Amino acid sequence: MRRTGRRPGNPDTREAILGAARAAFAEKGFDGASIRGIAAGAGVDPALVHHYFGTKDKLFLASMNAPMNPLELIAEAAAGERTEIGERFVRLFLEIWDGPAGAAGVALLRSVAGNEWTTRLFREFILTQILRRAVPRLGLDPAEGALRVTFAASQMVGMAMARYVVKVEPLASAPPEVVVAAIGPAVQRYLTGDLPGVFPPG
Repeated sequence: MRRTGRRPGNPDTREAILGAARAAFAEKGFDGASIRGIAAGAGVDPALVHHYFGTKDKLFLASMNAPMNPLELIAEAAAGERTEIGERFVRLFLEIWDGPAGAAGVALLRSVAGNEWTTRLFREFILTQILRRAVPRLGLDPAEGALRVTFAASQMVGMAMARYVVKVEPLASAPPEVVVAAIGPAVQRYLTGDLPGVFPPG
């Protein structure tokens, strides 16, 4: 028997779940929000949330309309020579943003600039989907890793804003390899290089 007050699995159900998820993640954060609470907010059974989205991580990425899964990007960037992480990361980032998924990234950055709820979601996205995964996967010192990753993330967000949202020339039309050659070393330094005045010598 269908539960009273529950929405059936209709075309509006997915959007109802996403709306409830955005509100929950923005208000309570990723860790504080629960599938059960999101389901209650959408008026559906928790099993239906799992049916549409699988895990809480996947639901969060869908609610953000994220252009990529950060875990996959981090895993690819971490595979290979440690001295080339920065270039690999920038190259992979550009491949995604220059492709069909880039439109979602542009929409996300534009909404972050003018919407408090989206800003909260974006902050949770960086903290839980990037920081939490990047520090151990990249083999960074836990005492330094969070700050290093946020330095690198600020570089990438700034580049994305200038290249894809504001479209500042000549960066907006620069070939990917030019951007990789210029920004890759900066990201590498933030992640693994010496940062005098930030971290004392070991």
